[in-house]
Amino acid sequence: MTTRTTAADTRAGDVPVGYDPAQFPAFAVTVDVVILTMAHGELQVLLVRRGQAPFEGMWAIPGGFKLPTETLDEAARRELAEETGVDAAALLTQFGAYGDPQRDPRMNVVTVAYLAVLREVGAVVAGTDAADAALIPIADVLDGKIELAFDHLQILRDAIARVRVELEVSGIATAFVGATFTLAELRAVYEAVWGVHLDGANFRRSIVAESGWVIPTGRVAQPGPAGGKPAELFRAGRSWKHGGPIRRPRRTSKGKQS
Repeated sequence: MTTRTTAADTRAGDVPVGYDPAQFPAFAVTVDVVILTMAHGELQVLLVRRGQAPFEGMWAIPGGFKLPTETLDEAARRELAEETGVDAAALLTQFGAYGDPQRDPRMNVVTVAYLAVLREVGAVVAGTDAADAALIPIADVLDGKIELAFDHLQILRDAIARVRVELEVSGIATAFVGATFTLAELRAVYEAVWGVHLDGANFRRSIVAESGWVIPTGRVAQPGPAGGKPAELFRAGRSWKHGGPIRRPRRTSKGKQS
């Protein structure tokens, strides 16, 4: 005899009649949070050094297990605060999920990856199961100078790929700079994320020529150590809500930028 399940049997919070969770393989869910920022003219990522097995002593993206009573967003905010002391609650965006059954030696673990871009990370303090926390240049990780635990290198690469695309189609570039910024600071974001050199004069024409991208503040930045004419300060205009003004240079067959 076949038992028919009705809507009354599956009300919110009710377990359907005859449903046995034990018939399905158990697995855990974690969250990993990629925090990117510009520091000392370089694109950097916030990493934690694992204080316990597996991969004890290795650098990793901050994150951890989702509790049964919390949402994914809540888990991401909690883990980030517990492991690094950083509050990026309003900026977290999901960008991927990773479920290779061999990615975690403890058990079958699916992780949901989050991305946040911050102008300033602030004080970084390791906590809970993290032995240390620090900003690490992206180049050191991609060049193999820093080895990451689990499949975190792939997750980080995917996060960077996402930001590279977002630079062309959204206003994410302005998240790397302050409320006011120089054009050199803004250009440095594109150069660091894309790994290219952009001509300063051409960049200025692309940003300033059309109204809506940047708005002059009438103020100038503090002079740098080398002195010289202080750079003009701008603030972001409304056009960033609809895209980005710069397209990523494409390399020709001879290796030159086009």
